[in-house]
Amino acid sequence: MVGLVGLAVTMGLLVLIQAVPYGRNHANPPTRNEPTWDSPRTRQLAVRACYDCHSNETNWPWYSNVAPVSWLVQKDVEQGREEVNFSEWGRRRQEAEDAAETLIDSEMPPFGYTWLHPTARLSDIERAALIRGLQNTFGAEGTMTEKNGN
Repeated sequence: MVGLVGLAVTMGLLVLIQAVPYGRNHANPPTRNEPTWDSPRTRQLAVRACYDCHSNETNWPWYSNVAPVSWLVQKDVEQGREEVNFSEWGRRRQEAEDAAETLIDSEMPPFGYTWLHPTARLSDIERAALIRGLQNTFGAEGTMTEKNGN
């Protein structure tokens, strides 16, 4: 009996938290400006492994609409865009000089993300190519170049 009541309370809470509005702002602002990538391959790898959290071109999966997972996804995208946003290049200081380092240290893309998004998993060759491409794009000292002269 206690187990059934606990299950009913849990289900009720899961239904109730769907009313919390946070985690459903899935607006993708317009792309303003991208970095000048060193090659189309670097951009392609970055799009595949990074853009869902680090651009205004996020693909919002179905589970991003179900709380409490929606809260985590929204927070990750907001934080990712805050750190580096490849769609709003030049608006403010970006942390791009650390992008290659996070790949070298296997901090990005995070395991939880690649587990749910297998296409974001990079082979060792792809990881090395993206690291090289990021270093070439942003320079050894983090020098950033931009399209459109911004």
